[in-house]
Amino acid sequence: MTTPAHRGAPELTPAEAETVRATLPLIGANIDRITGTFYATLFEHHPALRRDLFNRGNQAQGSQQRALAASIATFAGYLVDPALPHPTELLARIGHKHASLGITPDQYQVVHDNLFAAIVAVLGADVVTPPVAAAWDRVYWMMADALIDLEKQLYVGAGVEPGDVFRRVTVTERADDAAGTAVFTVVAPDGADPLPYFLPGQYLSVGVRLPDGARQLRQYSLVNAPGGGVLEFAVKRVRSAAGCPAGEVSNHLHDTVHAGDELEITLPFGDLAVDPDAATPLVLISAGIGATPMIGVLEHLAARNPDRPVRVLHADQASGTHPLRDRMRALIGRLNAASLDLWYTEPTPGAHRGLLDLGGITFAPDTEFYLCGATGFLDAVRAQLAAAGVPARRIHLEQFTPTDWQALSCPV
Repeated sequence: MTTPAHRGAPELTPAEAETVRATLPLIGANIDRITGTFYATLFEHHPALRRDLFNRGNQAQGSQQRALAASIATFAGYLVDPALPHPTELLARIGHKHASLGITPDQYQVVHDNLFAAIVAVLGADVVTPPVAAAWDRVYWMMADALIDLEKQLYVGAGVEPGDVFRRVTVTERADDAAGTAVFTVVAPDGADPLPYFLPGQYLSVGVRLPDGARQLRQYSLVNAPGGGVLEFAVKRVRSAAGCPAGEVSNHLHDTVHAGDELEITLPFGDLAVDPDAATPLVLISAGIGATPMIGVLEHLAARNPDRPVRVLHADQASGTHPLRDRMRALIGRLNAASLDLWYTEPTPGAHRGLLDLGGITFAPDTEFYLCGATGFLDAVRAQLAAAGVPARRIHLEQFTPTDWQALSCPV
């Protein structure tokens, strides 16, 4: 397929919209086959992408394929039915992730060529007629152009050329807790520009060269307050379980990186940022390693806005599996209007037993909610908040899995 001459048009033509609307069910019914063929073809033609850019764990369990399917289907659905919610959050989430990986505009053409070859291979040229091909080509480039524009703005905001986000840093400290989480503190090497300011809730990518020669990138939450050219990020050791592969980058960092070592990181990005200067009540809800961005938010509040009302709700298996538990408690103690509620599945003094339950808790009407955890946890909490009458616009969430239209069970 070739890119149509009217690629830059602001919306689908009526004929294109009707074609997409008519073929969306067929594309949706075959999306797993299409994306599976796409990635197989892409990696055959560009093996370095699988080795050095794409998350091999997500590829192995299929979550990356489903994330691409969900993104395109969601965007196409909005184009043919503007009454659906605008995919602003979807695009922002993808754009920030792309910026953290150093994605550049030319890579969208590579994805386009292999994706549309996969569509033809799966559906057949008799189905993918020139009008069908042109209509879906437009859908792709409308989404791609929106992301390219967003990523350009992110790069400009960071003061770098597109893709120039990687930096060498020195590890000055490593702190391990009993829950299997390591916090790495990094600074710029002598003579280099200091590391930048960031917002609470943002993350960075860490790139490592694994024993088989692959360079893999993963995102980790920043857990310190900004300033002084210092970044701290938290890494949980991830063991294989229930069909999910072990975390090869996370475990590599745990096994090999110590104070004095050098690492490759990216500049901070992430769309789920909390305004540290706001005065509205804040509720932070997390499970498992989802506590780490909340630690970063609490550090920001302790440094800049200790009077902001904040309630922290965290769910875990037990106190011994709660990442950075002591640090969370200490930060709560430094704030003037903060409280902490815990839910552990194992009986523990001072904690509720069982799953997180918002029943009986009242919230001020202007409260902002930030959620982080596995997909099932996020779905359950959002359902409870909706039942309590909390408007969707006040619920902000981060999940450590690719965006998907089906529930995912494995952490990244």
